Amino acid sequence: MSLMWATRGRFWGLRFLRTGGFTDPLPVYDDVFSGVGDESEIWRRVGDKGALRFPDPLGRRDRAGRMIPHDFVVFGPLADEIDSVEDGLRRVWPQVADEFAQIWKLPTLPSANK
Repeated sequence: MSLMWATRGRFWGLRFLRTGGFTDPLPVYDDVFSGVGDESEIWRRVGDKGALRFPDPLGRRDRAGRMIPHDFVVFGPLADEIDSVEDGLRRVWPQVADEFAQIWKLPTLPSANK
């Protein structure tokens, strides 16, 4: 699955957990999420990519009590299968849920997966 994933944990701030294969994922992320603002849920197509954001499905919060958002840039055929936040949640979250469950409480973040 080709995707970029940025989120935060209980003790660490917003970080890329998956880079989508980009050495520097920030320009791609900024391009796809530009103009989205602080919306808690979003699905938006930008060319052949999609911006997907939803709050943590289990309601987890960081140590300051803030909701944990999950931001994804979705590429390729997967982006074509998503038409809404609900579609994205069903198709993307099962691919990363176990990974997040293992790391969200860590005091520091492991290095990003490509």
